[in-house]
Amino acid sequence: NSGVVCLLRPLLLDIVPSIRQTTALALGRLADYDVEMAEAVVKAGILPQLICSLPEENRYYKKAAAFVLRAVAKHSPQLAQAVVQSGALEILVICLEDFDPGVKEGASWGLGYIARHNPELSQAVVDAGAVPLLVLCIQEPEIALKRIAASTLSDISKHSPELAQTVVDAGAIAHLAQMIPNPDAKLKRQVLSALSQIAKHSVDLAELVVEAEIFPVVLTCLKDSDEYVKKNGATLIREIAKHTPELSQLIVNSGGVAAVIDCIGSCRGTVRLPGIMTLGYVAAHSENLSMAVIVSKGIPPLCLCLVEEHEDHIKAAAAWALGQIGRHTTEHARHVAVANVLPTLLDIFVDPRSSEDLKTKASRFKALKNILQKCTYLPALEPLLHEAPPSIMKHIIGQFSKVLPHDNKARRLFVTTGGLKKVQEIKAEPGSLLQEYINTINNCYPEEIVR
Repeated sequence: NSGVVCLLRPLLLDIVPSIRQTTALALGRLADYDVEMAEAVVKAGILPQLICSLPEENRYYKKAAAFVLRAVAKHSPQLAQAVVQSGALEILVICLEDFDPGVKEGASWGLGYIARHNPELSQAVVDAGAVPLLVLCIQEPEIALKRIAASTLSDISKHSPELAQTVVDAGAIAHLAQMIPNPDAKLKRQVLSALSQIAKHSVDLAELVVEAEIFPVVLTCLKDSDEYVKKNGATLIREIAKHTPELSQLIVNSGGVAAVIDCIGSCRGTVRLPGIMTLGYVAAHSENLSMAVIVSKGIPPLCLCLVEEHEDHIKAAAAWALGQIGRHTTEHARHVAVANVLPTLLDIFVDPRSSEDLKTKASRFKALKNILQKCTYLPALEPLLHEAPPSIMKHIIGQFSKVLPHDNKARRLFVTTGGLKKVQEIKAEPGSLLQEYINTINNCYPEEIVR
């Protein structure tokens, strides 16, 4: 408000180097504070002045200048575009070749803040020739530089298969994969994130990541003391599992499913989410893979997530995963039903506090329906008769109408537990599918028992 930005601008050209550096640092701190400050720095015409003499400057000024560019670019795509238009990309790429690791780090950071916003800005960073130099940076000995370079490669890769392919073509995967066992947690986070962003786009890219022999070493990350390492490790496995049954089978063969299940059991909140999704993706592919999740005791921790978690989207993911496990055959559905999942899913569905998204995933023609359509385990279905709303009821009655005609013991139990009485209370539209199911059940008994 006092016009300081305009007063600082001429000091960027001061004859004394320390004044130029301190000025850049002051501008960087102002721009870093919020969007309005960053816009004021851009409007004052600071950026062209900042970079016009940058290649000749010392390393301290280069670091401060990179800080200003990063501070402006981080706030919005528009401000990042302003940084690009000022000609900063070429200068930042030159700084990636500097002898000083701190200058390289500052340049990597600036490029990452530009690339993260959208595919166009990310493409501009690629076109400036940054990717091969960033791959060289992750091979440098300094941990801080490795972290930032890996983070920037992640930000470039995330937008599209083409951008991810550019990173792959520069040879990034092999170097990233080698750093998974590194003891530095912050570096591991960024490495796992970068590999996830590459693997998520297509089967081919996921296979290239797997071919870098990330299994079984990536499974150790699921036991890491750092929550973000756990989460990013599980996310990488999820991004691979989702593509094909073959990739999911590879995860199962390497012990990945058991490791993911242990991870879900040992953590809480959003850290669980990628692991939950991984089990759902693996189970969705085939009967055998779904059975692998069951045999590895994947159902109990997913049930716990339904009960323990407060966030609707985590419950929704657990419900979806259970639906994928139970939807294949009567045997799969029985395993889910025996774990007492169905009443929990039903409670979530009828709870007025549940979000629409959660209701949809937990029940309405999704998880609950998937399981109910295969479930012939009547002891698990019967309690639902007394609580289920009409949209769910027809699926439950449908299963009873399939089983009761062929099972004497079940028919007797159905009378003594009050199931048959409940069926008589259901008001069904004449000629509807539900009415057909009810008629089938009633026809299993003498008329006087039905009466």
